Amino acid sequence: MSIKLILSDLDGTFLNSQGHFDVEYFEKVFNQLQAKKIAFAAVTGKQTERVEALFGDFASKIWILGDSASRIKYQGNFRFESLIPNAAGKEIIKALLAARSDQTVVACTLSAAHIHQNRELVDGQLIRNSYAALKVVTDFSHIAEDFVKITVFDRKQQAFETFEKLKPYHEEYYMVASEAAWIDITSKGVHKGSTVQKLQNLLGVTKEETMAFGDGYNDFEMFEQAKYSYAMANAFAKVKEKAFAIAPSNDENGVLKTIEKTILA
Repeated sequence: MSIKLILSDLDGTFLNSQGHFDVEYFEKVFNQLQAKKIAFAAVTGKQTERVEALFGDFASKIWILGDSASRIKYQGNFRFESLIPNAAGKEIIKALLAARSDQTVVACTLSAAHIHQNRELVDGQLIRNSYAALKVVTDFSHIAEDFVKITVFDRKQQAFETFEKLKPYHEEYYMVASEAAWIDITSKGVHKGSTVQKLQNLLGVTKEETMAFGDGYNDFEMFEQAKYSYAMANAFAKVKEKAFAIAPSNDENGVLKTIEKTILA
């Protein structure tokens, strides 16, 4: 197994159930990866700035495919960004609110993630776990920037139903209900797989030299870009079916253990 690039989803995969990771263990593994010139990339729905805060001193040393892989950042510089035009984004937000008024819409621009003040009272703290730069608005129509992505959090876990109501937009944008509580919307053709492919081209790395870890439905396209795809033990059954192999759960340091066993042993 000759690996040059490791990709990892964060929530439910690299991060444990409390949203943290073993920093000392990661440092040990990461230093060995650097010595072998193996790149590590976080591929996630989290805001890029939130990923930087999460990884601290390591942030400038890893590749970050953040905001549902609509951006690539490395060593403080963006290498790729894909945006939804302002008017189109507002139309999607309007459709989301018409479909369900009791869900939290997170409208992400280059400057911040925006949520409505009414939903901030309900889900503000949870949303801050994924978004470092957060603005509370009284009306989404006041947003003047283009959108990096639009996300929905549904406390009642009816995201799959809402996803079906958005069918008129499925051909125009990339939409995925990664689980019952979350929907991510990005520009057409922009998803974890397409952005990983851009990263592979930047690094001169092939699928055969790529390892990936994930747990959700939005990891399918990423798995297609990696010969060695690992579904976490806590992953959805259909995700496990798509994977090359199964890794220990996110609460067992499954990503780091698998890397040690297969690459560093």
